[in-house]
Amino acid sequence: MNRDENLTRSLEGHTLHHNNVFSKSGEWIVFDGRNDDTKIGETAVIGIVNAYTGEERLLYKVPNQTVYGPGVGAASFHPKEDKVIFIHGLPDADEHMPYAISRRTAKIVDLADLGTALDADARDIEYPYLPGSLRGGTHSHCWSPDGTMVSFTYNDEYVDRDIRMVGVMVKADSMLQVDKMGGNNDGAYYSAIVSDVKRNPLKGSDEISKAFDECWLPATAVNGLKHDAVVFQGNTLNSQGEVITEIYLVEIDKQQLLADIEAVGEKGERPRVPQLVVARRLTRSENGLSDFRHWLRTSQDGKYIYALGKDDKGNNQLVRCEVDSGNLNYLSDFSFSINSPINLNPQSDALTFVAQGQVYVFYLLKDSLVRLTDFGNDDGEVVGVPSFSSDGKFIVFNQFVKANNNRWYIQIKKLTL
Repeated sequence: MNRDENLTRSLEGHTLHHNNVFSKSGEWIVFDGRNDDTKIGETAVIGIVNAYTGEERLLYKVPNQTVYGPGVGAASFHPKEDKVIFIHGLPDADEHMPYAISRRTAKIVDLADLGTALDADARDIEYPYLPGSLRGGTHSHCWSPDGTMVSFTYNDEYVDRDIRMVGVMVKADSMLQVDKMGGNNDGAYYSAIVSDVKRNPLKGSDEISKAFDECWLPATAVNGLKHDAVVFQGNTLNSQGEVITEIYLVEIDKQQLLADIEAVGEKGERPRVPQLVVARRLTRSENGLSDFRHWLRTSQDGKYIYALGKDDKGNNQLVRCEVDSGNLNYLSDFSFSINSPINLNPQSDALTFVAQGQVYVFYLLKDSLVRLTDFGNDDGEVVGVPSFSSDGKFIVFNQFVKANNNRWYIQIKKLTL
């Protein structure tokens, strides 16, 4: 087994997000202060830890944090710059209006200017709405490969709060400025929804009731895309009326997002998808993807999308979609079920995940599975999803560790490959 080491030691939570936890240099790892995945609303700290020395630094601390919010979490590094984006609850959070999926935005912190947290997406709840703004909550932000755009999932606060959509932010030429009132904030990015979602999709159609857990697909000569695309999971109904999760693809032309200012929507409706922005269904599989929560992953050459699918026994297995054809194929037939999201290494030839309480790597070219850990019942639970380092030479992951005060904390561990 590969030897694991505690990278963090301070007595607080150190929860890793599912994407882009490493800085562009690979030296720093970003985390939030949660000890419970469900407690973003109660979490006040975003920090970084040095991947080699274990030095910890505070990036951001929420002013006036309470058990009701605002709360922060789910932090990711920019791929080209020393910047971090993360969820931030609304500053007016209280007992009556606490942190919620429809009451959050994104903030960006530059490592060179730790005193400033920039509002990413503008929020405008007073009609008429400012084009490029939203009036709900954004979540699980993910930078595009070149760092000029951000994908996110969205829940509106006023219309169909339970319906999840996928959107994209584009850096604006100047700050989007909204009326100064409770629930509003300015934004440095222009936001648009890119998934058309219906509460009651037609059976056997390509319509979807939920769009979620996306990632970016780079435009390459292999897939023939003109623009980088967002691929996301969409819940649709098969001909029998059963919910099935398929993969959808939408190319992101920045000019199309900016051109339709009416897409911000009218009062009493959700933001609309801009004209000419059309998502297409990529897979037409028999069983679809697993209903276990995970995020899609794409190869650097833009040829493949990786996900989880269930086998005949209900176990989560690795599946791969060919972007060109939409064909979905099973890569694994493990005797166990994968019980974490997955991550792909920078070379796009290995996937990492958690199963049976252990960290694994599956090498795609060798069709080889390697178990990296040998934890016992007293070693603490492995949680979340492991992540490869920027050079692919080691993996970091979260595990509950028992401290001297007899309490358990989520810490970051490191495994050298």
